[in-house]
Amino acid sequence: MRTTGAVFQSELIELMKAVLEDATAVLPKAQRTSSMKAEIASRIPASAAKGERDPIALKVAALLAIPEGVHYSHDISPARSAIQCALSPYL
Repeated sequence: MRTTGAVFQSELIELMKAVLEDATAVLPKAQRTSSMKAEIASRIPASAAKGERDPIALKVAALLAIPEGVHYSHDISPARSAIQCALSPYL
């Protein structure tokens, strides 16, 4: 999901950094890997390039980048549960 040619103002860059930190903080410590952070981070500028400026919407877009690992609600991982709880007010 690469965006080319986008130029962001410094205020938006700071907002995107804050959103990344907030989105990463939702994850359990074991899930806060550099690859997971990179996957989440790739979604934020992609959404911002489309005009999104709402921090909550940017955070939701970032967290939706996390791959679905479990498909059964009775067998949901703690990591996925934490993400669903964080997103539930916005979905």
